[in-house]
Amino acid sequence: MAKLPSNRPEARTPRGFRDIDPAEIRAETRMLGTIREVYESYGFEPLETPAIEYTDALGKFLPDQDRPNEGVFSFQDDDEQWLSLRYDLTAPLARYVAQNFDKLPKPFRRYATGPVWRNEKPGPGRFRQFTQFDADTVGTESVAADAEICMLAADTMERLGIARGQYKIKVNNRKLLDGVLLAIGVDPAADADAKKRLTVLRAVDKLDRLGTEGVSRLLGTGRKDESGDFTAGAGLAPDAIETMLKFVGASAVDGARALDLIEPLVSGSETGRAGLAELRQIAELVASGGYDRDRIAFDSTVVRGLEYYTGPVFEAELTFEVKDEDGNIVRFGSVGGGGRYDDLVARFTGQRVPATGFSIGVSRLAAALRYLDKSEKVQAHGPVVVLVMDKGELPRYQRLAQTLRQAGIRAEMYLGTSGMKPQMKYADKRGAPCVIIQGSQEREKGEVQIKDLIDGAKAAQSITDNKEWKAARPAQFSVPEAEMVAAVKGVLARHG
Repeated sequence: MAKLPSNRPEARTPRGFRDIDPAEIRAETRMLGTIREVYESYGFEPLETPAIEYTDALGKFLPDQDRPNEGVFSFQDDDEQWLSLRYDLTAPLARYVAQNFDKLPKPFRRYATGPVWRNEKPGPGRFRQFTQFDADTVGTESVAADAEICMLAADTMERLGIARGQYKIKVNNRKLLDGVLLAIGVDPAADADAKKRLTVLRAVDKLDRLGTEGVSRLLGTGRKDESGDFTAGAGLAPDAIETMLKFVGASAVDGARALDLIEPLVSGSETGRAGLAELRQIAELVASGGYDRDRIAFDSTVVRGLEYYTGPVFEAELTFEVKDEDGNIVRFGSVGGGGRYDDLVARFTGQRVPATGFSIGVSRLAAALRYLDKSEKVQAHGPVVVLVMDKGELPRYQRLAQTLRQAGIRAEMYLGTSGMKPQMKYADKRGAPCVIIQGSQEREKGEVQIKDLIDGAKAAQSITDNKEWKAARPAQFSVPEAEMVAAVKGVLARHG
């Protein structure tokens, strides 16, 4: 017998990654099916792009000489070109559009789903691999495309069972943000102001968590958190901080009045006025579609992190609160977002191609649905297991399993080499609703025994005497082999 190596690897999951069990996979698969139905109802078509792209196609996440894996997981091909696992589904779309521009219909409407990878520090609920589900419209400047994305996001939430009042699609505009930044002396287009601009936007994005006072400190000299860690501020003057707070506080006002309050802040900026006009048009379009402010509304705190957004930006936020197993309040917040990115394709072609889109964070949304108990109920039981009572009769047992499969019943023949008791334990671990037993006596009679494991488990809880157990033979019965399928379907129907 060969000696096993002593330097065996440790069985462990890579940091920031996780294994996903069958129940979660089935729930997510059904959820994805519902999202796909909504996206297709809007006329979007599926597209699948590779998980790996040339690294220079990923835009701002290019590797530098010292850190080729900065932000992405990268490696060199045999021709010494850098390749990376995709960071999102949008950069591959931009590459695809640039590569196939002449033959695509304009606008081009596609949806896509799949895993993406980010080489970032993992944390609680933050993984380095996760699934996104995107819908994008490429090739039109019409604000109607942005309004449609907002309506699509709202329809998706409701089709998944999230009721009105439990979610909100929040809308802002990067042009509006740039107009306010110009008003406080920060030039969005100037490299010298890039760091200050990013600090301001990050501060605005934290309003829900830190409140007005916390944001004010981040806009000014900085803020020390509860742990004592200090975050440097943007260094704005008091009047500039006041202007930004007026901006972020405007969305607390109902209806069009919020935009009216912001108008004086951007009156001196053509970009800001354009962003304001686009938001008003979006509000008009979604209202005409029957979407009131409780479903889709302007929110001045929506920033979105990626640099390539150029116009309207959106977030799908879940507003309900639930308690976890320890009784702690859980609020899921944003489960999706997106916006307009008119310059992304131009990186490849030099030609400006307008585009807008929305991306759902699948795992986060699935977790929220589980808390709401809105995940579609999936088949809880495992396959019917055909036990092997006589190893010389394997073809017969395989035929029984195949008969069940052909009738649409999940079934497997036990493939191990153990005896009756371990086979029953195996069936229990597999979650089998019942097992098929055919020994020599049953075979001579042309019968099979069916043991209902679910009823058997219930009976076992109430029977304590061994003689009573043997006499009752709980949930076990014989039927002619020709009636096996009907009998198994009866067991399955009885247990839902």
